[in-house]
Amino acid sequence: MFDRILIANRGEIACRVIDTAKARGVSTVAVYSDADRTARHVAMADLAVHIGGAAPADSYLNGDRVIAAALETGAQAIHPGYGFLSENPEFVEAVEAAGLVFIGPSAGAIRAMGLKDAAKALMQDAGVPVVPGYHGDTQDPDHLSGAADGIGYPVLIKAVAGGGGKGMRRVDDAADFADQLAAAQREAQSAFGNPAVLIEKYIEQPRHIEVQVFGDGTDAIHLYERDCSLQRRHQKVIEEAPAPGMTAEMRAAMGDAAVRAAKAIGYAGAGTVEFIVDGANGLRPDGFWFMEMNTRLQVEHPVTEAVTGLDLVAWQLRVAAGEPLPMHQQDVPLTGHAFEARLYAEDVPAGFLPATGTLSHLSFPATARIDSGVRAGDAISPFYDPMIAKVVTHGPTRAVALKKLAAALDATEVVGCVTNLSFLGALARHAGFTRGEVDTGLIARDLDALTAVPPPSPARLAQAALAATDTDTNTDALTGFTLWAPLWRTITLEIDGQEITARVARTGPDTAEIEVAGTTVTARNVAGWTFDGTPAAASHTEGGTVTLFGPDGVSARVLDPLDRAAADASGSDIIEAPMPGMLARMLVAAGDSVSAGQKLAVLEAMKMEHALTAPRDAVVAEVLVPEGTQIEAHAPLIRFAGDDA
Repeated sequence: MFDRILIANRGEIACRVIDTAKARGVSTVAVYSDADRTARHVAMADLAVHIGGAAPADSYLNGDRVIAAALETGAQAIHPGYGFLSENPEFVEAVEAAGLVFIGPSAGAIRAMGLKDAAKALMQDAGVPVVPGYHGDTQDPDHLSGAADGIGYPVLIKAVAGGGGKGMRRVDDAADFADQLAAAQREAQSAFGNPAVLIEKYIEQPRHIEVQVFGDGTDAIHLYERDCSLQRRHQKVIEEAPAPGMTAEMRAAMGDAAVRAAKAIGYAGAGTVEFIVDGANGLRPDGFWFMEMNTRLQVEHPVTEAVTGLDLVAWQLRVAAGEPLPMHQQDVPLTGHAFEARLYAEDVPAGFLPATGTLSHLSFPATARIDSGVRAGDAISPFYDPMIAKVVTHGPTRAVALKKLAAALDATEVVGCVTNLSFLGALARHAGFTRGEVDTGLIARDLDALTAVPPPSPARLAQAALAATDTDTNTDALTGFTLWAPLWRTITLEIDGQEITARVARTGPDTAEIEVAGTTVTARNVAGWTFDGTPAAASHTEGGTVTLFGPDGVSARVLDPLDRAAADASGSDIIEAPMPGMLARMLVAAGDSVSAGQKLAVLEAMKMEHALTAPRDAVVAEVLVPEGTQIEAHAPLIRFAGDDA
């Protein structure tokens, strides 16, 4: 076993690797960028080395600096985590050339699976079923369009070097193919430096089921499957193991295919073979096809660990140190069910746009496994993936594990940036998902219901108003006392863009009356506040904002009349960036007339393109930011001419 390893990554995966290394007595080295000087993974490691600027290209993607840090600190091996350099064969070769061990597969195995078209051909030769499509080298738009016509619409355009939904477009009609192809190629070029794409038949009721494999370079086994069908924009949201509705026959067929794939390339370490499955008529051994192989540890590996009781990072260390596979196929356990929900800093109502902010308050329940790379006080940076944590639960049955997930999400507290927490809670309670009726289109079909924000109940409004008066924790015996009648105080709150006025009267140290939403709520404090008998939610008050947590949580900002007047006086002719990112393309110029819904600009955030459209008919007076500029959220980009122009 190694004495010291370096983790060439950041965030939750770096912390997770450090945990296992420490448990096995292995010293760890962290690397960090300018933006991560005080990050959690830096504090956890035994040693830490600064490797460059905040942009990934200046730090975490700089293989030479990573290797130099390993050599300087006496590390014997490098664990790549996932993302960044984890699937870069040139980095693997450079690590080995420096006399170090790469904790992962060989450069040859990574290359074999790195390009989707070549990987599919290899899998066909190995007897693994693949999706019908065009995987050739010709990238002429007319040729690709003809291939799509031959396959039959709908089709899926995918970057050959892609992953994570980047460079991917569904096309339902031939008339849209050219535009969608161009967008996919731009995105692929930006994310991977390779604009090449392949075309596949789009499966109408698809499920995304992947198989965890592990090899030692000679032999390989599988550690069962994970269902990752709950996706939005091809990004996984909630994963589970095992897959709902999985039969012994289907599991054997998929497991055998995945193992054949791993053995075909002499795979060593942890990997995932991803299949697209036709879920229209139940799971059938002839209804799954190879999509791709991820030659690394996956973000969702904790659910496999939960149902097998195994530590996959420990296995990675053992195999990389030259040990054979720690277990035979027939000895791999499978117990109960597990879920993982990905908690992100993202604005769900705005289309799941990545968000930034400082986590002024962060708390998780002890009832779930939490994999996180951040703490209270940390900032969510525009430079990296905006994941806050992975919330993982396990139970004896799927129903129990899912209820535990919903409860854990309800008990999670985040303040300082917008998140997808309530969206995750809605998914965990979705009737179809609860029944195990999952496919990759579920979120898109039910998006309105999943993102709907019900109006706060009078009880929750009353709690927010009482907290806003700063008197909910005041238990002085004379609180609220006047000679003739209770002293009423008027509070104006802003909740989801709506202004709500409440009147609060403290009638004693442990009682209050709150007039709100056309009703009067009685608040009492007997071993905790209740509002018309409803127990108070967990809460946090900071900077004029009251946050109530839970499934019916509320975020209420206390409005100052002067601030509101200033806001009302501001103009509405400025088009702002809805998120931090890079202005990839500006599609209009000063003097242009635009129509409502017309594309104005394209922003790139997290290596994906987001179109900015005109909210109304207007004339462009001025373009405020040139293409290629890195911008923050709410930065002014375009000014429209005013009505009096």
